[in-house]
Amino acid sequence: MSRVTGKPYFLYVLWSPSAHRFYIGISEDPEQRLIRHNRGLSFWTARYRPWLLVLTERFDDYRSARKRELQLKRQKSGQNFYRMTGLDPQQFARV
Repeated sequence: MSRVTGKPYFLYVLWSPSAHRFYIGISEDPEQRLIRHNRGLSFWTARYRPWLLVLTERFDDYRSARKRELQLKRQKSGQNFYRMTGLDPQQFARV
């Protein structure tokens, strides 16, 4: 839990259908963070809007959430990424 707010941390995965890419981040409020991403308030994600929230995982401490974030980012959206997240690669295949 956050020492400041007392809230848990969430790892979140966003999907950009227009850019065909994922974004992985950490937040105490993934729904609110999604709104910020879709408003263009994050430099990197602004150009790939709109974003869809496709996965959240709850963690009691930041260190565990960060460890998971780095673990997923190392997968480069490959087959291990789908295996580790349980996301269905068919949902994200190019049409």
